[in-house]
Amino acid sequence: MAVITKITTQKNNTERFNIYIDKGNGEEYGFSVDQDVLIAWRLTKGMEIDVEALEKILAEDKIKKAYNLALSYLSYRMRSEKEVIDYLKRKMYEEQEIVNVVNKLKEYNFLNDRDFAFAFVRTKKNTGVKGPKIIKQELQGKGIYGSLAEEALREYPYSEQLEHINKWIEKQAKKTLTESEQAYQQKITRQLLAKGFSYEVIEEGINQNSLSFDLDQQWEAIVYQAEKVKRKYLHLSENEYRFKMKHRLYQKGFSIFLIDQYLDKDRKE
Repeated sequence: MAVITKITTQKNNTERFNIYIDKGNGEEYGFSVDQDVLIAWRLTKGMEIDVEALEKILAEDKIKKAYNLALSYLSYRMRSEKEVIDYLKRKMYEEQEIVNVVNKLKEYNFLNDRDFAFAFVRTKKNTGVKGPKIIKQELQGKGIYGSLAEEALREYPYSEQLEHINKWIEKQAKKTLTESEQAYQQKITRQLLAKGFSYEVIEEGINQNSLSFDLDQQWEAIVYQAEKVKRKYLHLSENEYRFKMKHRLYQKGFSIFLIDQYLDKDRKE
């Protein structure tokens, strides 16, 4: 049995209190508690505390610490339930302690996976160029699966996906074109697929932006690509040179007609 001899406020945290006790050998520091635990247990100077009560007090205080940590973690941005659980596990809290904290957070609506999922999709669709497939993967990483994930992704309709794709394609089109029309369209498609968009919306975006080169652009691109590879074949005979060049440039997506034009002009020069 111990008797509380003094209660003081901590210097760096006015919501926590140091409890001093006497076990029969004079006053000594006993433990510290959150003010909510202090009030709930009505801890006062002169109160007697047995071992069983002390264990319960410390257990409640540990949960309160975990709860406060979780609130601080949530103060920076919205979090999913999985994120909070993983965070408290990293802080070495036990499973039942985490369950108690999560239930309390959900009770006060500080933790709501549905609200989180919808807000997450809205944020992601408006920051950077990401398609639904990538956002869905990121939701799964936050512990949001199944119907909830699908429902949240309705916040990112086809029309908005197409709008983002069109803006992105317009930016790419401002860059110098150094490849064939076919290769350029394939590259755009690969990049947008990697960003999580579907073939359907990518194809419509490419069609809406009319990603076809005029004659000057086509000529500029084939000259650039041809000059990169021709040195490898200059030592060959005329027929071998033409064959190798045709093969390489055709692989790069240029038409036979344009390749012949280039080779004929190149031979004259």
